[in-house]
Amino acid sequence: MDKYIFPNDPIANQAAVVAGDNFRFTLINETVLRYEWAEDGVFEDRPSTFALNRRFPAPEFTTSNTEEYLNIRTASYQVTYNRKRFDQHGFVVSFNNKNTLWGADWRYGETPENLGGTARTLDNVNGRCQVEPGILSRAGYSVLDDSKSMLFDGHGFVAPRRSGDRIDGYLFCYSHDYKRAMSSFYAISGKQPKLPRWALGNWWSRYYAYSDKEYLRLMEKFEKKSVPLSVAVIDMDWHRVHGDDIPHAGWTGYTWEKNLFPDPKAFTQALHAKGLKMTLNDHPHAGIHRHEDMYEKMAQDLGHDTSTQAPILFNPTSPKFMHSYLNTLHRKLEDDGCDFWWIDWQQGHVSRIPGLDPLWLLNHFHFLDHQLQGHTRSIIFSRFAGPGSHRYPVGFSGDTIMTWASLQFQPEFTATSSNIGYGWWSHDIGGHMGGYRDDELATRWVQFGVLSPIMRLHSSNSPWASKEPWLYRKEHAAVMQKFLRFRHRLVPYLYTMNAAPTYRDEPIVQPLYWKFPERNEAYSKPNQYYLGTSLLVAPIVKPRDHRTGFAAVDVWVPPGRHVDILTGMVYDGNRQVKVHRSIEDIPILAGEGAIIPLDLSTTPQNGCRNPSGLEVLVVPGKDGVFTLLEELEDDEAASGDGSAPREIHLNYNATRGQLKFDSAGKEWSIKFLSLMTVPSALSVSANGQVVSDIRTTIEDYPDVPGLSVRIPKLTNDGTIVLNIGPNPQLGVLDVYKRVRSLLMDFQMDMSLKNRIWQAITTSDELTIKIGQLTSLGLDQELIGPVVELLTADSRKQG
Repeated sequence: MDKYIFPNDPIANQAAVVAGDNFRFTLINETVLRYEWAEDGVFEDRPSTFALNRRFPAPEFTTSNTEEYLNIRTASYQVTYNRKRFDQHGFVVSFNNKNTLWGADWRYGETPENLGGTARTLDNVNGRCQVEPGILSRAGYSVLDDSKSMLFDGHGFVAPRRSGDRIDGYLFCYSHDYKRAMSSFYAISGKQPKLPRWALGNWWSRYYAYSDKEYLRLMEKFEKKSVPLSVAVIDMDWHRVHGDDIPHAGWTGYTWEKNLFPDPKAFTQALHAKGLKMTLNDHPHAGIHRHEDMYEKMAQDLGHDTSTQAPILFNPTSPKFMHSYLNTLHRKLEDDGCDFWWIDWQQGHVSRIPGLDPLWLLNHFHFLDHQLQGHTRSIIFSRFAGPGSHRYPVGFSGDTIMTWASLQFQPEFTATSSNIGYGWWSHDIGGHMGGYRDDELATRWVQFGVLSPIMRLHSSNSPWASKEPWLYRKEHAAVMQKFLRFRHRLVPYLYTMNAAPTYRDEPIVQPLYWKFPERNEAYSKPNQYYLGTSLLVAPIVKPRDHRTGFAAVDVWVPPGRHVDILTGMVYDGNRQVKVHRSIEDIPILAGEGAIIPLDLSTTPQNGCRNPSGLEVLVVPGKDGVFTLLEELEDDEAASGDGSAPREIHLNYNATRGQLKFDSAGKEWSIKFLSLMTVPSALSVSANGQVVSDIRTTIEDYPDVPGLSVRIPKLTNDGTIVLNIGPNPQLGVLDVYKRVRSLLMDFQMDMSLKNRIWQAITTSDELTIKIGQLTSLGLDQELIGPVVELLTADSRKQG
């Protein structure tokens, strides 16, 4: 198993260690303190599932001793310790932060109020579930107990902890600098790997016994509907499940079901020809039985006696078994065309050796094995196994129930998972099983999925649960298909967030309080989050009002004006607002200075290749910078040889009204959101030469308002400079068009429509408008959408 050794640096800098006969403190850095107690005085220097790296430059600190206590002082905290087995009386850490007026300290054994992490699975969850703690707390410190985690033995395999009375913990001290805490977490535990670009597109999955022809016909139907996909998931029934010669329940299997897939290689080649990657579901628990194609070969590997046709039992604690499991059993199926594995493990934490978690073992070795097969951007698909699991993306969150309650919890669950560094959850979008049919619920779930880390449609084998968009009512089918196309258009932005080194210390989804830790509002909106650096997402997770057709979500708009990139609405910053949206949209806000690259094609193709053209959304008002990353191997004519990614620099100077960017051999469309006139100073040059072959368009409601400038692909690459004149600002939009449109659609009494319209048009003063609206005595669901439009932007109309 030596080939499964991976980079780590677990032995701490001795200049950062303070130790005694039974205790050891390691000052990892100014943020993290490791504390150990060992009854026998033997401490642990092997890497653990959480802590791969402990060697860092020693921070500045001093120690002092009294007859009773050892004191360790740093710039961030002071340790007071009585040299006995850790307890709340003899081990205290005081913090030098200003989170409270009365100061703060931690006593061993205390658990500060935690902002939440994630859970191993959402199987059978209908609504909320208990999550494990993360490393973030409003108290400004947190603890991570590493005493029972699995260890790596330095020879490519794993080992349990030593027996005896032992404590191994990490104290994170960060005040409210949550990003600093996460940077330290990743430094110790390893960074998130870079996902392949295709993983960021739409995944199709269903627990159903497809034949090869059925599956390929379905993929062709997605193509005909212009709904792009990137990953084809083949659930359990790809292998033999039923038959008198199968001596166990059919969840485990490694032999193609030839009645469904008579030529597996031809099937996988057909998927690859459509630009799709393919993953197979693997339930390894039942082992390898006599009916499997690879039974004899594995038995030969393992010296297993086949005379009685006894099964080869699943034993991930055996190096010999794991080597054969990966290099014989799975390699055969990979040769057939399986691109990566879905490890569907549900059997708990227990293995033959106490402390060795079978899920951890599968995640770890499958991921390293994928790397060893030459995949520069490796991937597995599996459940969360505890701190450190972020090194093995992507996460399968499990079989949720199809209810509004389940949807209402998933945005928060996804956001708080970042508090333990776990950034790549993939949910069963639409829910897996049970529950009820509700087309509005399914549509809102798809919208959330498109604006989440991984977008994967999935369902049970119920004949009523399949998630093809065209199976829903026309209104909902159209919206689902629009958003699934938008997901692939968003990949240039998402891939940059995934690939750029500057973002690798930050999960792609972040709770609001990561950016605004001092604001109470940021903690009060658990379902609102940042997707990457620029997009603020507030999924709608409740049904709409049947009269207005609008559903509402409470949103905190951070300081600075923001624009909804789907509707063009401009919102004042630093305020809470109830946002209303029809089934066609959800709030996606971008602040002034945001630069958001999209695929220029409105009907992107399968596979998420680098696009030939880009649409760039620019929010005027502040300076903005974005460096878009593309791998050369993702070009349509792939030319990747391991070279560094292509960098496309975009720089917006707000004072000059100037956008500079690399032409990169692409066609470009630049859209300045909410700018409603073509500036007389508008000009485009490339390499200092005027570009005359451009097209300018002003779009207005019901389209997204803004100025678009279309620039053709240049003959020679270089720098394009687009000038729109000095100091352009977000335009003041005519909201009365929108109010008239929504009143036209409201299913309500005609006379009330007249009274609402009269209330907002008889005076120019906003306070009078609002007063007259509220005096009508109508409920919030009716007047809320109107009030939102009137108050979104405080600048005077006209």
